[in-house]
Amino acid sequence: MNILKKIFFVLLILNFSSIQTKAVPSSFADLAEKLMPSVVNISTTQIVKTTTNQFPFQFPPGSPFGEMFKDFERPTERKASSLGSGFIIKEDGIVITNNHVIANAEDILIRVGDKEYDAEVIGADPYMDLAVLKMKTKEKFKPVSFGDSSKARVGDWVVAIGNPFGLGGTVTSGIISARNRQIGLTRYEDFIQTDASINQGNSGGPLFNLKGDVIGVNTAIIAPGQSGSIGIGFAIPANAASNVIDQLIKFGETKRGWLGVRIQEVTKEIAEVEKLKKPEGALVASVGQNSPAQKAGIKAGDIILEFDGKKINTMKKLPNVVASTEVGKSVELKIWRNKKLISKRLTLGRLETSEEFKETKPKIVKKDEEIESLKIAVREINDQDISSRNLDKKTKGVVITDISNRSPLANLLSVNDIIIEVQKTPIKSVVDLEKIVNSIFKRGEKNLLLTIINQNNRRRYLGVKIN
Repeated sequence: MNILKKIFFVLLILNFSSIQTKAVPSSFADLAEKLMPSVVNISTTQIVKTTTNQFPFQFPPGSPFGEMFKDFERPTERKASSLGSGFIIKEDGIVITNNHVIANAEDILIRVGDKEYDAEVIGADPYMDLAVLKMKTKEKFKPVSFGDSSKARVGDWVVAIGNPFGLGGTVTSGIISARNRQIGLTRYEDFIQTDASINQGNSGGPLFNLKGDVIGVNTAIIAPGQSGSIGIGFAIPANAASNVIDQLIKFGETKRGWLGVRIQEVTKEIAEVEKLKKPEGALVASVGQNSPAQKAGIKAGDIILEFDGKKINTMKKLPNVVASTEVGKSVELKIWRNKKLISKRLTLGRLETSEEFKETKPKIVKKDEEIESLKIAVREINDQDISSRNLDKKTKGVVITDISNRSPLANLLSVNDIIIEVQKTPIKSVVDLEKIVNSIFKRGEKNLLLTIINQNNRRRYLGVKIN
């Protein structure tokens, strides 16, 4: 009996060892060597305008000489730069990255190996945070291909290559931690979550499977206190990304399907009242005027259970499925109405030509501007700030993007704090902030009372001595 136990124990060890050998790659070196030439570093520059005093001294705040010699101030420009990653998908130099990497850029420079190339934007989509660039050269490059992200499973090995903190050519590995994540960053979300180390500068870089196929575009991380990677990164799935990228290359813009309904989650209580077996589908809260849904007879209170042959298990799945369906396609919907399953057929419209899209189209993000008197740089709050930080939609203010060591706000405020009031006066724009602060300095007042929203989204009042 003891001999049998020993044999069984040895077999268990051998069996476990064989599983481990099969699952864990001995090295990623060959894969990294093959893929590195297709991954690029992206640097962008923006022009920040300000004025500088030509005199070797400064007049004190409120001095009448400051106003007298204002015309002698020299307008100057400085370049602010940012870094990101990308990858080549066509040998003629087509590069994919995140939209936020190149948004509002004056110049885009792409580094491939030890060579640099100017690039232009072919098309960009802020709703899925993707952009297509073209390097201005006739050279040929080594492209990579998209894989089928629907086959990627939780626990699969993945490799990320990118440009974290500007270091370039950095390879990290990990596994797929989760699928179908929504984190409130973009309009259409179905992120792949990974524990492969992703940091600032990795944005736009590829997430590879062990075959060397791109299964995701690295986009965001969760990093409390901006301390860096804690093993929670998010990538746009390749299937969704490639559909948008094809449209951007072909048309220079997106052409998304449009149904024309506002939806909400089917809760357990709603499912019980409607006699559904379980909470599923998307509950139609309202139907847009002259929308495809209205023309097909879809009504508020309907529960969409299936769209074009695809089951709608959760409310969040419907927008992604509709958006990825070809405009003008005739589709069938299966709907739960009055405790019965019915079918409706409609021709899908185009989101970008709808009134719904025009109402929610993101505003052009303005560049950073310096407030010379406070020695800070700020920009106006935008829809992405409100969405990613879960702020009230009516929030107005300016986001701090840089603080000089010589600023009276240094060590009191931080980058990404939002100034919403000065001396209890609401700040709706950079112009508002500049006017109010300049008038305070002119009057020779000694203190500022700022109302801010800090990085933890808490409203705070802050008294600042300026003289």
